[in-house]
Amino acid sequence: MNKPIRSVFLALVCVLFFAVEGVTQSTPQAFKGAQIIPISGEPIENGVLVVEDGKVTAVGGPNTRIPQGAEVHDVSGHVIMPGLVDTHSHIGDGDGGDRSATLHPDVRIMDSIDPRSPSFKRALAGGITSVNVMPGSGHLMSGQTVYLKLRKANVIEDMLLYTDDEKTIYGGLKMANGTNPRGNPPSPGTRAKAASMVRELYIKAQEYKDKIEAADGDESKMPARDLGLETLVEVLEGKRIVHNHTHEHQDILTAMRLAEEFGYRLVLQHVSEAWKVPEEIANSEQVIGASIITLDSFGGKLEAAEIKNSNGKYLEDAGVLVGFHTDDGVTDSRMFLRHAALGIREGMSRDEALRAVTIANAIMMDIDDRVGSLEKGKDADFIILDGDPFSVYTHVQETWIEGQKVWDRSNEEDKKYATGGYQIYPGTIHTHHGEEGGLK
Repeated sequence: MNKPIRSVFLALVCVLFFAVEGVTQSTPQAFKGAQIIPISGEPIENGVLVVEDGKVTAVGGPNTRIPQGAEVHDVSGHVIMPGLVDTHSHIGDGDGGDRSATLHPDVRIMDSIDPRSPSFKRALAGGITSVNVMPGSGHLMSGQTVYLKLRKANVIEDMLLYTDDEKTIYGGLKMANGTNPRGNPPSPGTRAKAASMVRELYIKAQEYKDKIEAADGDESKMPARDLGLETLVEVLEGKRIVHNHTHEHQDILTAMRLAEEFGYRLVLQHVSEAWKVPEEIANSEQVIGASIITLDSFGGKLEAAEIKNSNGKYLEDAGVLVGFHTDDGVTDSRMFLRHAALGIREGMSRDEALRAVTIANAIMMDIDDRVGSLEKGKDADFIILDGDPFSVYTHVQETWIEGQKVWDRSNEEDKKYATGGYQIYPGTIHTHHGEEGGLK
């Protein structure tokens, strides 16, 4: 074969290879026979879920059309529901602001997260596919949170979930009040001082915003760039949601008071004493929802002493959007569904409990157009369970993100993250020699 003909032949082979490869990657997949809990509607018995190119293309009953050439998965006897959404977690081994100040709106937790952290696998074992990773609550503002899709990734950018069209916002702002951010200077010593410090910074942000608007694009009139105030302007403009750690009822009211004063959107995190002020929470125009936690063993910090697992019922009855969160490592991501089960045990409705680990949390993160329910056009994020979501006997069998299987209990390496003990739970363990421990 002469050189010109050989070159043409090789080029044709490459074109055909990549064409076939492309078809393979976009091959529709159909899951049939399971009970499907779409969240957006009633459960579907003997249902069919069809996904293609990372999106849900069909969800319905047994007569739902399955595309020709689709890879068909028989999941009879199982349950399929959307991937779980966690509004408050600390997986990823990241950190936020330090003790140099108590207000750190410029700090980004994404700059410290390890995308290879085993804690992500642990979350996948619990069926979590989207998560709000937060800095801690030791400051009035600990920094910017980050919304992640738990895709396989080597760099954090490949896990980001964007919340605006310009692909610049991918998280909220972590704030806290109560006892956590109190302490020695520069931290406030009292609750009242804490509120005044927050108020003072937001006033500076308003003034910064006014100067930018007055400049009207004239660079010579623009104020000096301030990363912290830029973040707060995004909050004031509604582009970034404030996730406010708060426990006691007076602190809950203060968090809402500040949000109403400055007009920013607010998700109340923890709200241990929500049962004392459910109507007040419901009546706040700035509160998107309340992200709560349930416990099977009470104790710990004093300001959470009056927490009730019936918070979900009180908030649901008042008409508040309710979500659950893990606060991992306060509770284990592998047991996320247990929070909703405990909420039901204390009077919350099953439907709202299902929403509280899926679409309600997606709404609180501005990502409900993509995740939180199984509907045509949404991301193909779902989990396959071997029983009822709220049964103690049920295990997550598979976790899928954007049409790709990312965790499989039948895989022995994956299963370790569902069943492992201390070496798995904290993620990566370091010895005093700096050597990596735990499962590889």
